[in-house]
Amino acid sequence: MRHLRSPFRKPIQAHNREAFEQAQKLVADWQGPIILDSCCGVGESTAWIAEQNPDALVIGVDKSAHRLARHAQYEKAEAGQRYILVRADLHDFWRLAVEAHWQLQQHYILYPNPWPKAAHLGRRWHGSPVWPYVLGLGGQLVMRSNWAIYLTEVASSLALVNCSATISPLLARHEPMTPFERKYQRSGQQLWELRADLPEDGRYFSAIEAE
Repeated sequence: MRHLRSPFRKPIQAHNREAFEQAQKLVADWQGPIILDSCCGVGESTAWIAEQNPDALVIGVDKSAHRLARHAQYEKAEAGQRYILVRADLHDFWRLAVEAHWQLQQHYILYPNPWPKAAHLGRRWHGSPVWPYVLGLGGQLVMRSNWAIYLTEVASSLALVNCSATISPLLARHEPMTPFERKYQRSGQQLWELRADLPEDGRYFSAIEAE
């Protein structure tokens, strides 16, 4: 609740702004749905999402140049999907996207899920000061994890803004979207998916309005 009421004042870094502006040029010229794949890693999930949604512009974002450089190994065999990969820190990218009035059709935040210790709640996405901007981007939020508690916490944070979420087990034979998902699946771990339709009316996000 503190983060929902207080704006995130951390200065936006120049290289993140430059990366966002490149993506914004495509979004400004695009009239169709926009899907964001946050923490996309090597971009396998980005290509997969684009293949499943040929009518959408899919944008994968990750802060690691090393992971993004490995994308060619995970690119889908059929070329031509409409997607781009962007290197940027999401703490800045999400805020810039809200500032530019992006409204997403879907927003994926997949594996791995960081900071499992109880003392690290503030470092998880739903416990960080940037979380209101995830809500402000709207659309259907899709998160996957091998840690049910993590998604339960996310659902609780969404309930604070009167948004309900469903958490469902993924079948053992489902098609993996990322290398981490494939690794977890092969080791026999139970995987979970959260889906929530984020409210389009963001007037109660006082943290964003205060900027």
